[in-house]
Amino acid sequence: MPMLILVRHGRSTANTAGVLAGWTPGVALDERGAAQAAALPGRLAGLPLAAAVTSPLQRCRETLAPLLAARPELPLHPDDRIGECHYGDWSGRKLAELADEPLMNIVQQHPSAAAFPGGESMRAMHTRAVEAVRDWNDRIEREHGANAVYLMCSHGDVIKALVADALGLHLDLFQRISVEPCSVTAIRYTPTRPFVVRLGDTGDFAGLAPREETTGDRGGDAAVGGDAGAP
Repeated sequence: MPMLILVRHGRSTANTAGVLAGWTPGVALDERGAAQAAALPGRLAGLPLAAAVTSPLQRCRETLAPLLAARPELPLHPDDRIGECHYGDWSGRKLAELADEPLMNIVQQHPSAAAFPGGESMRAMHTRAVEAVRDWNDRIEREHGANAVYLMCSHGDVIKALVADALGLHLDLFQRISVEPCSVTAIRYTPTRPFVVRLGDTGDFAGLAPREETTGDRGGDAAVGGDAGAP
């Protein structure tokens, strides 16, 4: 079965503003995110990619633009199922202000029971993303062979949910996984089980340096939607 390369979009204007973007239109890459995207073709140069699948949101399309320019033959397929979680009424709000919402404790400690007001549940996000990967695995293998490699560009919570599925972890444990902006995660699927062979690889170790506390820091809680990465 195919090898899946999961790329989180580059750092966005919402990441640096501390805003939960969700499906809010017009959220673009910031200057650093654009630089991360520009470096992506070189980082993936050794991989014979059969296809690219993307969330339809602008920040993911901008992340893949340099790769597609470098590989004009690479087919691109948008798929809503790997789009960001629908955060509903939380979309566009500051994460620091959301930290005091009672629902945030559920999101962090029991995400399989979390449903965003006016949006979707984390369980529904997880289900649609896993179904998308299963469908694309079948299609890529059918069209390109069992040893094919393909790429998906998506969002922090979606990628963490897919990694949890590959590791056989309950969704309630997915907040223990971290994927920085423009990080690369690789999952090799087989007929019996998946293997996570790279996780959140940014190509450097700057993200491991100690950071100062930021506004709204809740003692190590995961950033909903994914954090902004190393400063």
